[in-house]
Amino acid sequence: MERRNFIKSICAATAVAAVASPSALLAKDAPKGGNVLTYDAAVVAITGGKAVTDSDKVKLTVPEIAENGAVVPVKINVESPMTDADYVKAIHILTTKNGNARSADIMLTPMNAKGYFATRIKLAGTQDVVALVELSDGSFLRAAKPVKVTIGGCG
Repeated sequence: MERRNFIKSICAATAVAAVASPSALLAKDAPKGGNVLTYDAAVVAITGGKAVTDSDKVKLTVPEIAENGAVVPVKINVESPMTDADYVKAIHILTTKNGNARSADIMLTPMNAKGYFATRIKLAGTQDVVALVELSDGSFLRAAKPVKVTIGGCG
């Protein structure tokens, strides 16, 4: 009879350990792999340390208040002739407070005929949305607008 109780207690302890250990590991607030990227680190990764200029040529359209942070509409329109000599090379949509600042990276060519992109992004909370534009001459332009989020969309 003692042997049977001993085996029951070993099985119970093993079951508790099997259930408790993964739960404890998953509950930690550790960074989630390579997706953690701050806004400043993202800007340096994109620009390579080059200067970024605020510009009226970049028209960023976002709502002032987003009721649901899971679907925030974003439109970027860049005034550019889109010729072989002068065109928008890339549009990057960044956020200042999400876990991963890079929301979208769009590569363009003169064949696009227009420096325009529209999408929807997720915002974890109230923060700035930034459009970082790379031109064919290697310069960078920027536009930023704050968005107040009433319900966060990232978790």
